[in-house]
Amino acid sequence: MMRHYLLISTLLATMGLKKCDKMDDSLILSRSEKGFEVLQHLPANDEGRKQNALYLPPRKIIKEEFNSELLNDFINSMYDVMVKNSGVGIAANQLGKRLQIFIIEAKADNPRYKVLGPVEKQIFINPIITKVSSVKKNFWHGCLSAKGEKRGNVATYEWIEYQCQNQKGEIQNGRLDGFAAVIFQHEFRHLMNGTYMDIAKQFLSKDELDKKTAAGELPFFEITSDTLPLLINGYNVGKTLNEYHNKKQ
Repeated sequence: MMRHYLLISTLLATMGLKKCDKMDDSLILSRSEKGFEVLQHLPANDEGRKQNALYLPPRKIIKEEFNSELLNDFINSMYDVMVKNSGVGIAANQLGKRLQIFIIEAKADNPRYKVLGPVEKQIFINPIITKVSSVKKNFWHGCLSAKGEKRGNVATYEWIEYQCQNQKGEIQNGRLDGFAAVIFQHEFRHLMNGTYMDIAKQFLSKDELDKKTAAGELPFFEITSDTLPLLINGYNVGKTLNEYHNKKQ
């Protein structure tokens, strides 16, 4: 507990936040003994957003936390929840933790997305998008944080380049395209706050979507125009998530 207190004091100072008597558990790297539950989307006018980590700014992982048992245990817990729910990505704030971390992975036998091909497991800490394609593609998104909701059609960049840190704190640079780029942007949206439900204007049930795409009545993962809402709309390429959230305030 003392280690947690020292870390929270350091990060609050780093974020420019005022210390309080009670530590905010959503800002602490810890694994729940009861296990994590996936937070669910709330309507835009729901007062619950003010206490829901999906809609609150996530903090950066700081130097003292890298290469630690706390960080590794938390990431392992995130991955376990993702696999258990047959997800292809998960962000820390979906589990109630306001931390700039997400994971992507699509196994070849994933029942929801295997038609799109596999994506290797990758962990992104303190991610920044550094470059994007001029071309955008449409995609009908579902989400672990939108259970029971309809799929939503939004645009994502065909490819992105990124910078992040790994679990040791080392700077990583890379490029993703295809399905991997879609998942990255989907999880990055969570760290911007919210889900595709806040962005999309077109919604269909999975059954309706499957029928229409099979019949060729709907585009699926095709080049799209600027009229389709961009999933990460509002983000300025090259800026940190801290800069994005500070601009919103």
